[in-house]
Amino acid sequence: MVNEAKLYVYGSTTICASCVGAPSSKETEEWLRAAIGRKFSDQPFVVEYVDIFNPPNTTELADMANKIVDEDYMYPVIVVDGEIIAEGNPRLKDIYQVMTDRGYSATM
Repeated sequence: MVNEAKLYVYGSTTICASCVGAPSSKETEEWLRAAIGRKFSDQPFVVEYVDIFNPPNTTELADMANKIVDEDYMYPVIVVDGEIIAEGNPRLKDIYQVMTDRGYSATM
């Protein structure tokens, strides 16, 4: 059994100027949850949306949200274990590779 992966999708309700035409951060969160659930069924994981302009009071999440704003990342920004693994319109193949590297096994 693998440890539960926690993927954070940082973004805003407003689509970034560079990402017009791409899905919103919230839509990306929902899409990732569904896609990962299909690929790695019956394996625990969490996908959570974090608003970069109104982050929760958790220091780690707030610090990352501030970094994303301060350094002008294109959002959504996908973070796993404190590491930014994608920004802008994420590639599902890259997300799957991160999950596999953490011990997940594809079921489809």
